[in-house]
Amino acid sequence: MNNNLQFLNLLSNKYPNRQAASAEIINLNAILALPKGTEYYFSDLHGEFAAFRHMVRSASGIIRQKIDYIYEDTLSLEEREHLASLIYDASEEIRRQKMDPTVDYQLWCKTNILRLINVCKEVSRKYTRSKLRQKLPKDWGYSIDELIHTPEGTHKERYYAAIVESIIETGMQDVYILQLAKSITRLCVDKLHIIGDVFDRGAHPDFIMDYLMEMNDIDFQWGNHDIVWMGAAAGNWACTANILRMNIGYNNFDMLEIGYGINLRPLTSFANRVYANDPCTKFTPKVLENNIFDQVSSETGAKMHKAISIIQFKVEGQLIKARPNFDLEHRRLLHKIDFEKGTITINGKEYELNDTNFPTIDPADPYKLTIQEERVMNNLQASISRSPRLHKHITFMLSHGALYKVMNRKLMFHGCVPSDEEGNFISLQFDGEFYSGKNLFDYFDRAVREAYYSRNDSSSNNMNGDIMWYLWLGAKSPLFGKDQMTTFERLFIDDKASHKENTVGYYTLRDNKEYCEKILEEFGLDPLTSHILNGHVPVKIKDGENPIKGGGKLFVIDGGISKAYQKTTGIAGYTFIYNSKVMMLAEHKPYSPLKKDGTQKFHQPKITTLEKHQKRLLVKDTDQARVLEGEIESLKTLIEAYRKGIIKEN
Repeated sequence: MNNNLQFLNLLSNKYPNRQAASAEIINLNAILALPKGTEYYFSDLHGEFAAFRHMVRSASGIIRQKIDYIYEDTLSLEEREHLASLIYDASEEIRRQKMDPTVDYQLWCKTNILRLINVCKEVSRKYTRSKLRQKLPKDWGYSIDELIHTPEGTHKERYYAAIVESIIETGMQDVYILQLAKSITRLCVDKLHIIGDVFDRGAHPDFIMDYLMEMNDIDFQWGNHDIVWMGAAAGNWACTANILRMNIGYNNFDMLEIGYGINLRPLTSFANRVYANDPCTKFTPKVLENNIFDQVSSETGAKMHKAISIIQFKVEGQLIKARPNFDLEHRRLLHKIDFEKGTITINGKEYELNDTNFPTIDPADPYKLTIQEERVMNNLQASISRSPRLHKHITFMLSHGALYKVMNRKLMFHGCVPSDEEGNFISLQFDGEFYSGKNLFDYFDRAVREAYYSRNDSSSNNMNGDIMWYLWLGAKSPLFGKDQMTTFERLFIDDKASHKENTVGYYTLRDNKEYCEKILEEFGLDPLTSHILNGHVPVKIKDGENPIKGGGKLFVIDGGISKAYQKTTGIAGYTFIYNSKVMMLAEHKPYSPLKKDGTQKFHQPKITTLEKHQKRLLVKDTDQARVLEGEIESLKTLIEAYRKGIIKEN
């Protein structure tokens, strides 16, 4: 009773009398009666900032549908396309209009502010006035709200025209248009789910994280590429070597040195010295995007790539030996090299190496780091550990994320549920206990958080940091789900048969409806009404693969946002969209930015309706309702306490 009274006293600070508490109950009941907000699900962003930002800004094609709905009979196709471009990339469209001598810029601004207001009005219909104001920009929310709620055909029209005139006269039209465009996106995208892999391959995961941190309602389901960055930030050398090898290999020097302030000079000096006479041809970084600030030559990049790769294999070999329970002995390969013949024997088969220059490997002790290599790793790890921007991003991903999420009858996780070929959940033993299914996810989730937040604790044995590395590439990791990660083979062996990474049972079993229903039940969901959302393994549309699995119970939404995968998939990513009326899948084409002359047209994704709800879903039908209903009950109790005089009204 005392605890309840203490809680009610705290609640009374916000609602000091019966009138205030009753008003909030009315507001909460109104919210419960609203249509369910639209949820957007993405996966495997892999640093492709521009493409991802366009998907969000365009609400994956939904904004263009709204524009056509409003203006199909009054604006030409070209005018509608320009209005869409203004919302998708307002800064560039404004710049282009200013540069066009045939455009009356003030008239253009007046016209498009009103058009944007109409779009804003359309996408805000499902919100209460109070929630709308929460989503609008702080400095401009009042005027936008007033314009949105203009009663048509009334004497107030002059008042609203005066608002637009005032915006122009004060020279704030550019800012106002930018804020309107941003508001339209925020109103369309009520909640954003990122089902893993923000990092690696693409040039700017740092930009993506900055962008996501501006969002109102976002969550992450960590992918293996996210976990390996978390592990590096937690101080795990194997994770650190991996993130550096990958991003040097993809020519992401701007992101590493400028974005996260990771000082690569010790590695550069070491690599140029050790491999001075070695062209390291097989290690030449991929040129997917040019660096603007840190343009490393391909020759130096290749030497750095080789140097950090050898360090990685040494550090991983040491870790595998120290953690026999990880069952990764087959991935210790350096001692299997025949340095005289220039070959390596893997699984009983001898392969010729395409590079036999190993000046830092001692055949008698191949996993021992040289003094110089150890110094390089100490410097690199110190630089990562002191990167404020990186830790800001990792902390945000931890506070807003988990290994899985259950929300509104959707189970989201990046990779797989480790299972054998018969569909039984595989058990792993840690600290004398066995974990499988949901319990395994929960164990790993706790281990990841403990590893990161105890990184500066000298008493920690860093076991959890090693688990983060296991989650990155372990055969029974729910974030990987392949029998091996063949990094060494891809770098040193030309025979592609050795590069094969076989997926585990889950990826075959997920075609089976009963197996998908078993997973849903394991995570406490009703298999008749719930679905699974996955990423991790790209859907090869060009080869006839289907993103819909398990008789419609599971959706794979990795369609290749990453440029590195688009030749494999034949498309450029998916968005799963779940609103009050339907579930939809948007299939994207490769993104191209608006050209300076405005000739580039943004591709409208192919949107497929997956399922129509029998009745329109309201907020009261969602998980949010449980929270709101709990608040209503607390407020009713507070009102009763006021009525009985237990708590004094103010």
